[in-house]
Amino acid sequence: MRSLWLTDSCKDSQVHALNPIERTPQSWLQVERGKLAKMSCSDPSSFYNSSLIKLAEPPIEPNFKPLDYVEVLAQIHEELEASPNHGKSDLYLLQSQVFRGFGEVKLLRRSLQSAWKHASTVHEKLVYAAWLKHEKRGEEMISDLLSQCSKCMQEFTPLDIISEFSPKAASNDLSYPPISKNQEPLLQCGSTSDHSSDIVVFHIGEDEIVCNRQKVATMSAPFHAMLNGCFTEARKRDIDFSDNGISARGMRDICKFSETGKLSDDLSPDVLLDILAFANKFCCEQLKDACDRNLASFIHTEQDAITFMEYGLEEGSQVLVASCLQVILCELPYSLQHEQVAKLFFNIDMRKRSIMAGSASFALYSLLSDVAMKDDLKSDKSAFFLECLRECATTSRQKALAVHQLGCVMLARREYDKAERLFDEAVNEGHVYSHAGLARAKYKRGYKHAAYDEISTLLSSFKQLGWMYQERSLYCDGKEKWLDLERATALDPTLTYPFMYRAAVLMREQSAHSALIEINRVLSFKLTLDCLELRTCFYLALQDYRGALSDIQAILTINPNYMMYGGRVGASQLRSLLIPHVEHWTTADCWMQLYDRWSSVDDIGSLAVIYQMLESDSGKSLLFFRQSLLLLRLNCPEAAMHSLQLARQHATCEHERLVYEGWILYDTGHCEEGLRKAEESIAIQRSFEAFFLKAYALADSSLDPASSVVIVSLLAEALKCPSDGLRKGQF
Repeated sequence: MRSLWLTDSCKDSQVHALNPIERTPQSWLQVERGKLAKMSCSDPSSFYNSSLIKLAEPPIEPNFKPLDYVEVLAQIHEELEASPNHGKSDLYLLQSQVFRGFGEVKLLRRSLQSAWKHASTVHEKLVYAAWLKHEKRGEEMISDLLSQCSKCMQEFTPLDIISEFSPKAASNDLSYPPISKNQEPLLQCGSTSDHSSDIVVFHIGEDEIVCNRQKVATMSAPFHAMLNGCFTEARKRDIDFSDNGISARGMRDICKFSETGKLSDDLSPDVLLDILAFANKFCCEQLKDACDRNLASFIHTEQDAITFMEYGLEEGSQVLVASCLQVILCELPYSLQHEQVAKLFFNIDMRKRSIMAGSASFALYSLLSDVAMKDDLKSDKSAFFLECLRECATTSRQKALAVHQLGCVMLARREYDKAERLFDEAVNEGHVYSHAGLARAKYKRGYKHAAYDEISTLLSSFKQLGWMYQERSLYCDGKEKWLDLERATALDPTLTYPFMYRAAVLMREQSAHSALIEINRVLSFKLTLDCLELRTCFYLALQDYRGALSDIQAILTINPNYMMYGGRVGASQLRSLLIPHVEHWTTADCWMQLYDRWSSVDDIGSLAVIYQMLESDSGKSLLFFRQSLLLLRLNCPEAAMHSLQLARQHATCEHERLVYEGWILYDTGHCEEGLRKAEESIAIQRSFEAFFLKAYALADSSLDPASSVVIVSLLAEALKCPSDGLRKGQF
C-alpha cells in the first residue's frame, strides 16, 4: 500500500482557512507546488504517492449563526405575528439569513419570497424581486415552463416603476390663485406694478419665450414670489433668464407645461435633464415629477442605468433612480463585474442612499455583499459593500451580521488586526459565533494560547456546541486535539472536519481500513465533495481504482467542473486516467449494479453507476430523473434541478414530460402547479411517478388533516401501476 503523508501543517491544521464560497470549484486539498509535474499520467496511484496533502482548517462561515436556531426562529415568528405589514420584510430577511446559516436553501428562498410578498415600498419590491431572481438564476433553462405559472411571472416580471410611484400633485400651499386685473399683488412692496397684461417674456440669449405670468407663478413658491411679489421681476414684462442653466427649447416646454401640465413627447434626455435641474432650482415639484417619469422611460440597458443613475441621485429623482436600480439588479451578478456599476453604490452619502433605496438600504447592501462574497470573498467590492451594510444597520442583529461578515472578509484578506477588531465588535453585539472568528484572528497573529483561552472561556460561559470544540482543536495538539474533535462529533455529527482529520491521521498511520470506516461514517448521512475527494485519495492509496472511479463519477455528477489537488487536476481528467484500469461494465452489468446499490440505499454508488449509464444513448430521461431523486436525497438541490431539466429535455412522451415538469414546479416551490401537471399526466396515462408526484404535491399544499386519507389512496394507486421497481422497492 502506498502511503498518504500529511505534512506538519496538516497535523496542526496550520493552513489558511478556505471559505466555502471559495471552495467551488477549488478543492480543499492543498498539494505542494511542483508535485503534480512528477506524477505519471499512466499510473493513477502516482497521484497520491508521497503527496504533501494539507487538510485545510474549517472556515469561519460568513453567516448569522445563533446558539439556538429553534429559539431564534420562534422569536422571529412571534415578531412577525406582532409586526405591522411595513416591518415584516426585514424580519423575513433575517429569517432567510438564519436559514442560510444552516444551509437550508429551499427555506431561504421561501423566506425571501415572503419578504417580497410583504414589501411595502417600491425599493423593497425591487430588491427582493432581484434577490429571488438571483437565487433562482439556475431556473433560466425552464423559463418557458415557469412562464405558465402566474406566481413565477410575478416574481420575474420587472416592475412598472413609473406606475409604482404616485404622481405628485401640487400641494395647497403652492397653488396660488391668478391675479386679476383689478387685484393688487399678494405681496405689497410700496411700488406700482402693471398687471394689465398676464404676459411675461423670458429672454435666453437671443431667444424670446412668451409665457402666461400667472400660469408660471403657480408652478412653485419661488416663481410666485418672483412674478407677483416684491422682486423687480414682478414689475417687468421682460426677464433675462440666460444665466439659469436652461436652454430656449427647455424654457418653451416649461411654459407649455405650466399651461397643460404635460411635457412634450419628443424631448431628448439632454433637454429633460436641463429641465429637471431647473425644476429643482425653482422648486417646481410637478415639473420635476414629470421630468423624472419621462427620463425613466429611457432606461432599458445597463449602460443607460450607468449614464443616468448619477444624474438621478444628484437631482433626487426617485423614479429615474429606481428604474436604473432595477436594470442593474436584474443583471446580477454580471453587472457588478463592471467597475462603473460598483462605484455607483460606493461612497454615497445618506441623502443619496435614501433616494436609491429608501428603507430598503440594509436589504440592498445585503444582496450586493452576498453577490460580491460569492464571487470573491477577498475582493475590495466585498469589503466596500459590507462597510456600507454596516452603516445601514439599525438593529443589533443587523450590526452583528454586518461586522461578522466584514471580519470574515478581513480574515480572508489576511488583515488579521482588522478582523480581530470586527469580530470583537460582533461579539459585543451579541453574535456568539463571532468568538470563533476572534480566536482565529488571534491565532493568525501568533497568539495560539490566547485563541485557546478564548474558546475555553466560551465553552464555560455558554451552552456547549460542536463547533466550539472543533475550533478549540485547532489550537491544541495530540490527545487533547483528538478528544476535542470527538466531543465536536458527539455534539454535532454534521461537522465534517473532525471525520476528515481523524481519517487522514489513521491513513497516515497505515490504518487504511480504519480510515475508510471513519470517512464512511460521515458519507453515510452527509455528502460533501471534500469528503468524497478524501475517500478517493484513500481508494487510490489502496489501488482500489473501481472505488476511486465511483467517487469521482459521483463528484462529476454534482459538479462537472470540480478541480482536485488544490485546483491543479480536473476530476474529469483523473477519471479518464482511471477508466483503463477498471473492468468495463455492459449495460446489463450497470442495471444490476444500480439495483444492488439502490436497494442497499447506497446513493453515492447509485449516482456513479447512473453517470456511467448516461454515456449510452438509451433511456436517458428515466436515468436523469433517477439521478435527480438521488441528488435531492443527498441535499444537492441545484444539481438535482439540472438533472430534472435534462430529464424533461429527453422525455419521449407527453405524460412522462408532464411528470418531470410537475416535479420541477414542485421543487421550485409551486406545489399547486405541480399538482395540476400530475393530474394532466394521469389523464393521459396512469403511472407510478404521476400518482407519486400528486401525493407529494397534495401533502405539501394542503394542511387539511382529512387530505391524509386521499394521499394514502393515491400512494395505493401508485403501487398498482407498472414501474421498474427502483422507486417501488424504497416506497
